[in-house]
Amino acid sequence: MYLHTICILFFLPIFLLSCQPKPGNSDAVQAAAPETIEPTWTQEEAEIKTAVDNLLIAAGNYDLEALDKVVFDNTNLGISSLKDGAWSSSVITIDEYFEDVKNRNPIPYCEIINDYNILVSESQMAFVRGDAIVHRFGIPQTREINHFTLLKQNGVWKFLNVSFTVNPIDEEKKKFDLEIFARSYAQAWCSKRPEFVASYFAKDGSLQVNKGAPARGTEEITEVAKGFMEAFPDIIVTMDSLVTIADKARFHWTLTGTNTGPGGTGNKVKISGFEEWTLDENQFIKESKGNFDEEDYNKQLEGL
Repeated sequence: MYLHTICILFFLPIFLLSCQPKPGNSDAVQAAAPETIEPTWTQEEAEIKTAVDNLLIAAGNYDLEALDKVVFDNTNLGISSLKDGAWSSSVITIDEYFEDVKNRNPIPYCEIINDYNILVSESQMAFVRGDAIVHRFGIPQTREINHFTLLKQNGVWKFLNVSFTVNPIDEEKKKFDLEIFARSYAQAWCSKRPEFVASYFAKDGSLQVNKGAPARGTEEITEVAKGFMEAFPDIIVTMDSLVTIADKARFHWTLTGTNTGPGGTGNKVKISGFEEWTLDENQFIKESKGNFDEEDYNKQLEGL
């Protein structure tokens, strides 16, 4: 993205998820997860949970740079998979995993842990069990029981071991979830892989912001995402809410980032807006129209 090309900014997605109803919007239906009681975490447990969540986001984005920062050189991965009624297991090093990713075309995924168990030893070692579902494009694919061993190094939690079992989801349970789709889409925008963003659109899909010319098709959408990711290397976007009205879905976001990319001003930006989606019959984005305050954006960009 080139920062003064305002039409790009709309394509701003998320890292975190909030689905609070908007007052006075009686015609809207909020897409929200079932109400649950959150456990009470100690500060230490919360730090460990955040470390695991960030690891899973980086893994789903195949962000090798981010992963390399939170693992040890001798970290290993243990995988046990169920297929056709039989279990098979393998162990690889983290370096072997990195090389494997470099040599293939990965598909983005979003892994969400529904149940955590955290055990901390002497504030230096932690053992975490996480019961998770892996989704691709809003559809559950596998259930994975994760086990993590973390060690604290120079005050930072790092991963010594990541092990998990993989159990396929029954076909009849593979139901599209719009909220998970939105969360995954937002995660893709934070991936540093612009092609991941384009993968959430139909091949003939389009993106339009305010009154700007729409980006159409995979190549144009990929180029838009590439420029945007380069312009804000430290991008953090939160999804404020997801609202459905008739056959449309409105995705509200807030962006924070520093314009330190090529030709950037070096200024911080925090701006909110929304995208209005129309999905096709395969539940990919057919058309996306967005809105944000251009004047406010430009002022922040120039530091006014």
